[in-house]
Amino acid sequence: MTKRIFRSICLVAIAVFLASVALFLGVLYDYFGNVQQNGLRTQTELAAQGVQAAGAEFFEGLAPKGYRISWISAEGTVLYDSETDSSEMENHLSREEIKEALESGYGESSRYSVTLMERTLYSAKRLPDGTVIRLSVAQSTLFMLLLGMTQPISIIIVTAIGFSFWLAHRLSKNITAPLNQLNLDDPLSNEGYDELSPLLRRIDAQQRQIRRQEKELRQKQEEFEAVTENMAEGILLLNTKGIILGINRSAENLFGATHACIGKHILSVNRSTEISELLSEIEQGVRTEKIIDLSGRKYQFAVSPVSESGNISGAVLLILDVTEKEQAEQMRREFTANVSHELKTPLHTIAGCAELLENGMVRSEDTARFYSQIRNETGRMIALVEDIIRLSHLDEGAEDMKRERVNLYTLAAETLRLLSGEAENAGVSIGIDGENAMVDGVPQLLESIIYNLTDNAIKYNRRGGTVRITVDCFTGGVRLCVADTGIGIPKEHQERVFQRFYRVDKSRSKELGGTGLGLSIVKHAARLHHAKIDLQSVEGEGTTVTVMFPEAKE
Repeated sequence: MTKRIFRSICLVAIAVFLASVALFLGVLYDYFGNVQQNGLRTQTELAAQGVQAAGAEFFEGLAPKGYRISWISAEGTVLYDSETDSSEMENHLSREEIKEALESGYGESSRYSVTLMERTLYSAKRLPDGTVIRLSVAQSTLFMLLLGMTQPISIIIVTAIGFSFWLAHRLSKNITAPLNQLNLDDPLSNEGYDELSPLLRRIDAQQRQIRRQEKELRQKQEEFEAVTENMAEGILLLNTKGIILGINRSAENLFGATHACIGKHILSVNRSTEISELLSEIEQGVRTEKIIDLSGRKYQFAVSPVSESGNISGAVLLILDVTEKEQAEQMRREFTANVSHELKTPLHTIAGCAELLENGMVRSEDTARFYSQIRNETGRMIALVEDIIRLSHLDEGAEDMKRERVNLYTLAAETLRLLSGEAENAGVSIGIDGENAMVDGVPQLLESIIYNLTDNAIKYNRRGGTVRITVDCFTGGVRLCVADTGIGIPKEHQERVFQRFYRVDKSRSKELGGTGLGLSIVKHAARLHHAKIDLQSVEGEGTTVTVMFPEAKE
């Protein structure tokens, strides 16, 4: 702005100066022309008196400087001329100043010579004898005058232009100084040009509006970040080209990225083909869901397009960890299939025995054996159904079961007494060691933990083997340990033995009458008591299962 003001002032100053110079020269030229014409008239009067007094003798020895003197008869014949031979000159009766002098006694005129680039002034006076005395003087034109004054005029112009530049610079600085010193943070506090008041009021109103909008935007952004940053789900905001506009902490952790990825393409943080396919759906504005495996877990990617004025401006990518859901669904399918299979086998056996008995195809001495088999299969089905009901109850949280302080050692001893007959039949010796230890829990579930672990230790033992239960306290909790000297569990099966219906040796498990749900019940019951399970087993040497309960609260 300062430069524009500077240029404007300079141009105006120069234009005014040149116009003033031209006008001044024109006025001076006319003024001095009149002065010269008056001087010429005075000289003509003097010359006329001299000729009138002395006649032709007046011209003898006369050498006027700057003037030309002519004496002309009443008929227009040149009688004398100070510069040219009068006999060679033409008749002057037609000259304007001669005519006027003959008619009125005095005449004036001027004539311009293109060749000489000058103007000649003429002054003529009629004498009493009728002759005319005429004086003329050359007057330079304005152009020639300027040429003659080139040097002083140039000096004046340069000086004037320099002064104009300096003055324009000072003025432009002074004009823009109040503008440059405006306090735009508080526009109404400025004191300067009154013409700026409407602008400053407008700026103040706009700043208030911007601050209000900025505050609302910051508040909304903080609310959005507070919600998204604390979400377990990952959220990404993308434009139509797949550029990341926003990302929360969960998504950063999932992709192993940082906030620096904002502004980059999503493929820069993950180049999987599934995400590339999602990008094509974003461009088409189609809502899409896809399950993608990342880092050994399953995630559900849900893409929702964002529309603005009917055009797709971007998309919101929601990432949900569905690993547990998928695993639960897989377990549900497997559980349904296993239950169906476990129930189908005894039902077929019962149906077959009943059909043989109904058709009289069984000898009387074998009838009792068939009835015994029906009873055994029925008991097996009842046990299976009871375990399924118990496991479903544990899945629901067993909130209806009452918790109390339980002496785990006393409960283990009672459970051992109940299994003493089974141990004797299997040829396995059982015993208990330890001390009184109190835990907070559900007595029925704690008993099921001890019972199932001990029952498995007896069933999968060998004749002459041992089972030892140990209950003791340690810093921070109570430990229940069931150790046997049985067949052990192969290492590749140890991580899966707590799954429902999982059997290491299916033929042996069915032979021993197990439902395949005992260790699953142990796992769920321990989880409800916030207990940890540790399994140590060596194939052919035995198995030790340790359950560590948190310390009972006073």
